[in-house]
Amino acid sequence: MAVGVDIGGTGVKAALVDVKSGELLSDREKIATPEGGEPDAIRDVVVELIERFDIDDDTPIGVTFPAIVRHGRTMSAANVSKAWIGLEAEQLFEDALGRDIHFVNDADAAGFAEDHYGAAKDASGLVILTTLGTGIGGALIYNGVLIPNVELGHLELDGHDAESRAANSAREREELSWEAWAARLQRYYSHLEFIFSPDLFVVGGGVSKSSEQFLPLLDLKTPIVPAMLRNNAGIIGAAALARGV
Repeated sequence: MAVGVDIGGTGVKAALVDVKSGELLSDREKIATPEGGEPDAIRDVVVELIERFDIDDDTPIGVTFPAIVRHGRTMSAANVSKAWIGLEAEQLFEDALGRDIHFVNDADAAGFAEDHYGAAKDASGLVILTTLGTGIGGALIYNGVLIPNVELGHLELDGHDAESRAANSAREREELSWEAWAARLQRYYSHLEFIFSPDLFVVGGGVSKSSEQFLPLLDLKTPIVPAMLRNNAGIIGAAALARGV
C-alpha cells in the first residue's frame, strides 16, 4: 500500500491505496486549498492529511501538484501562488514530513493511474490522457512507462494556445453547444493524432461524465474513451508511482 495526495487549486485530497488493485483502502480525506495557495500553507495541509492515516514510517507517499515538475522543482503554477515557480517543492514536503516522497505533475499521475488501473488498463503502445477542464492537462504513457511533463494544452493551434479554445472552460465561457465544442475538439485531437500517432486517447476531467454528448461526434483513426477513475485518478497514480509499480 501507499498514500496518494492530490493537490489542486480548490482542494487537497488524500487516501491510502492498494497499488496492486488500484482501490482505495481508506476514505478519501479532503481539505480546502488555502486561499492564495502559498507554499507553506499547502505544505501544512499535506502534513495534516498525512497525520490522519495510521501508516508506518516506510509507507511510500506520492504527492501530485498542478505544475511542471522537474527534478522535484515546480517550474510553473496553475491556480496557486506564483511563489511555487522555481521552488524546491519536493524538498519542502520531505522536510516537513521527515521522509522521502514521490512528487509528480497531477495530470501525469492521473494518466499513469488510467493506464494501469482504468480506461487504458489493457492498452499497449502509446496512450495519451487529456483532461478537459479549466485548461487541458496531458500525459503520455508508452507501454506502461510515464513520459513526464508534456504540456499538451499549450500546443499552438491556429494561432492560439489549444486550451484557450478547446478546454471545457471555453465551452462554458462561450456557451458553446456540444456540436460546436466537438468541432474544436476535432481540430485538437486530429492535431495530436498527426503529431504522436497514439494507440489510444483517454479523456478525463469533470466533463468526461458527459462523454456521450461529445465523444461520438469526433471522427478519429485512434480510439477515444472516457476516463474511469474520476476524482481518484491523481491519488491512485501518485500512490502507485511512489510504490514503484
